[in-house]
Amino acid sequence: MINTKYKKISSLDFGGVLKKSIHIVLLIILLGVVGFSVNTALADSTSSLDTPLTKQEAQKLLTILNDPKEREAFSHTLSLMARAAPSNNHTALKNKTDIHNGLESLHAQSLSYFHNFLGLFIDLRFLMYEIHDQFSSQNARKIIYTTTLLSIIFVALGLGIEHLTTFILKNPIQRISLRVDEKEKTHDRYIQKKEEQNSPPPSPEDISDKTTATRTTDQKRRVETLRFLARVPYAFILFLLKIFPVGVFFLLVTLSTLLFPFLSDSKAGSIIMTLASCYAGARCLYFAIETIFSPHNPNIRLIPTTNLIAARFTRWLGCLILAPTLIICFINLNTQLNISSRALDALIRAIVLIEHILIALFIWRMRHVVSNALTPTAAGKSKKLWSFFATIAKAWWIPAMFIDISLWIVWAAHLSGGYHWILTTTGITVAILIVSRIVAVLAYGLQDRFFRLNPALNERFPDLQKRADHYYPLAHATLTGIIVFLTIISIVEAWGFPIFGFFLKNSLGQHISNTGVITIVSIIIAILIWETINIILINQINHFQNAGFSSRATRLKTILPIIRTVFLIIIIVTVIVTILAQIGINITPLLTGAGIMGAAIAFGSQSLVKDFITGFFMLVEDAIQVGDWVTTGGVSGIVENLSIRTVKIRDTDGDLHIIPFSSVTSIANTARGYNKIIIKQQLDLSEDFSRVVSIMTKVVKDMRADDVFGPLILSDYNDLGVDKTDSSGATLRGEIWTTPMMKWKVQREFYKRIANLFAAEKIKFYTGTSYFTTPPGSPMQVKSIQIANDVTPTTPQDS
Repeated sequence: MINTKYKKISSLDFGGVLKKSIHIVLLIILLGVVGFSVNTALADSTSSLDTPLTKQEAQKLLTILNDPKEREAFSHTLSLMARAAPSNNHTALKNKTDIHNGLESLHAQSLSYFHNFLGLFIDLRFLMYEIHDQFSSQNARKIIYTTTLLSIIFVALGLGIEHLTTFILKNPIQRISLRVDEKEKTHDRYIQKKEEQNSPPPSPEDISDKTTATRTTDQKRRVETLRFLARVPYAFILFLLKIFPVGVFFLLVTLSTLLFPFLSDSKAGSIIMTLASCYAGARCLYFAIETIFSPHNPNIRLIPTTNLIAARFTRWLGCLILAPTLIICFINLNTQLNISSRALDALIRAIVLIEHILIALFIWRMRHVVSNALTPTAAGKSKKLWSFFATIAKAWWIPAMFIDISLWIVWAAHLSGGYHWILTTTGITVAILIVSRIVAVLAYGLQDRFFRLNPALNERFPDLQKRADHYYPLAHATLTGIIVFLTIISIVEAWGFPIFGFFLKNSLGQHISNTGVITIVSIIIAILIWETINIILINQINHFQNAGFSSRATRLKTILPIIRTVFLIIIIVTVIVTILAQIGINITPLLTGAGIMGAAIAFGSQSLVKDFITGFFMLVEDAIQVGDWVTTGGVSGIVENLSIRTVKIRDTDGDLHIIPFSSVTSIANTARGYNKIIIKQQLDLSEDFSRVVSIMTKVVKDMRADDVFGPLILSDYNDLGVDKTDSSGATLRGEIWTTPMMKWKVQREFYKRIANLFAAEKIKFYTGTSYFTTPPGSPMQVKSIQIANDVTPTTPQDS
């Protein structure tokens, strides 16, 4: 099923990418091998030139190394050393001589490595000679038979005791496994309950899907890491129980070789101890691998994988343990069997070749499993960069096989220190990746805990959690970038490139690192300042609203976008100037140019600047607010919107007027303090003014007692007296004070109530007299028409 699942590989330009990957890997391997060889050759050449050999020392070394077994391998090196005597050439030719000697050294060493590589297949005949010599001698044959028989007997007894001990410890191992299963279920229930408690309740203005997905992923990774760490003690106990029978086996064999006299002082005893030691070491290593992958108990498994893949890895790694065990065993047996060094070396190289072939088969067998693990998720594949990495991940086995083959070539060719260097560097690389993974999970956990505010802080600042969640994806991406960058430079440093020295000692590297750090710190400080300003403004608005200063809160809300825009521009300009100055760009010409450009723009757009300045002071001085009834620019209406440049007014006809502040010379605001209703009554000169005033006073008192109009009226009817008396009658004047913007409502109700009362009391109003004349030559007729107070006058007709 696994093969069927993983065989569906996309062929979208995969052939071209695969060819490029092969070329890149080949180039890297060749450069690494050649670079290592050049360094070795130049080091040897330099050391030989710095400490020249005398003829006596060269002759002595040639005599010592003239052994036939070593002569073929080191003859070229000795010739090079013999030619490396110091010369008395002119100083001007020294550099050319060093380059020539270095090239000769590289050529000679390359030939030596090639001969050593071919020597593997040639030296295998010495192993056959050694086996023939051992079995040709009767005494040697007798010793071999006796040693083999004793080894079989004692090892078989030890294995029997081991299996018996394993059977006895079967029940304790099962009990521990059951306990681990129960604890795993309890841990799952606890994690689920904790996630439900920590999950914030949904709201209409919830955080974005990206923030939610990122936070959920980080929480899952942290929980899985903590779960694996909690399994370590139980896995270690099970490992000790598994290796205990192996320890009993090793102890039994050791006591047998010490107690039996015919074994304590013979080669058979030493051989048996060697075999037992190698077996015990291999079994312990296998149990360690089995404990880590735990193919039969996923609740103890320390690697997140399926049962099938865990069983496959355990089986293959168990097979790969065999070759190192045989190599160690043969090296230790060499002291007892007296095998020649050349034959032993050929045997070891053959075993190592078999080991590398098994590793290549293992890589080929696991290529789909590993590529699937390296392939990003479906969300990641939608991005071009991760899609490219996914394509590269499918071909991971190609460089892995090249590295495997290169390791064996380095071993077989006897490259000095090369095999150890590659293994060490690979191990360090794996360790760096593991440590970076653990650090990443812990860092994401700390980030999630840092961004999850406590209830007291959420209660004090209700919008702070939502604003913090807005920066969660950015912080996650920044943290990921830092971890990836540190991991890459650590791996590069492990492979021999002095990247840390470049960033710490080199002036350019120091400048780059300082610039990066200052940029990140500047952005963080800018974000903190920006959010602090927002929190202060929002808290001030809430304070005004809670204290009953609704007008102040409304005014602050009106100018809030302007304040935010101004501070945002200041922060952005400051951060950009700081970063440019740290990079090394001279900002003086930029500032000068910006100043000149700003002056030119201000001069060319005086009206626009006037709009902004007037609008700012209008808003700061609280001249108008949204919802006020104002009269400005020849327009009266309700203010619907305010910006730093314009005011939008909706008049009684429903039309929206957009007026720039530069055209505003004065503003009549009806929504400030109080309003006055000016009452004017045009009465007949014979009317009793006191009676009219008492009627209007009574009406106002009745309105103030009303539940609807009472809160809207601030005073009784205030009689201002007779304003004017002439042939047009007398003008009685008074006033009523109302709350802001309520005068029209109160005025309409007031006139409605006094209309019927005046009619009932037969209040006499001034009635005008109209005169109509006839054309010349006709008699003039005069007719006086009485016009009722509430009747529209009609056109008179001739009688």
